[in-house]
Amino acid sequence: MATTREELTAKIQRIKREKKLTWKKIAAAIGKGSPIYYTAALHGQMKLSDGEAKKAGKVLGLTENEILLLQEIPYRGSLPPGPPTDPLIYRFYELVQVYGTTWKSLIQEEFGDGIMSAIDFDMQMERQPDPKGDRVKLTMTGKFLSYRQY
Repeated sequence: MATTREELTAKIQRIKREKKLTWKKIAAAIGKGSPIYYTAALHGQMKLSDGEAKKAGKVLGLTENEILLLQEIPYRGSLPPGPPTDPLIYRFYELVQVYGTTWKSLIQEEFGDGIMSAIDFDMQMERQPDPKGDRVKLTMTGKFLSYRQY
């Protein structure tokens, strides 16, 4: 039985592997929400509602205590400090390093002095066929939050 969120994440990954499940199949069993959100929750980065956690618990064979852990507000940020070493995650880090100032300039030119929320946020991912090799298409939207003057 997992007693911490980190142990539960490892257990979920083990069960997923043993049952030959996919994140999309698990997400479909949980509910009608975003597979990206549900996957993030099962990685310990978001929380599930009572009903969602119970459905996740059923498909994954979790204990009552583990189902409760899925409903707790998480301590977010699972990556170790410093540049990531995983090549796929590093590419996102690289995108921010190369395009971060460009995104900042263009967003603030369009919207003003503020930020794009990562709380009031959604994301979709899809496979985009391409003759040169399939492409990953990510669409992210976040509410614009203006800095206020005081």
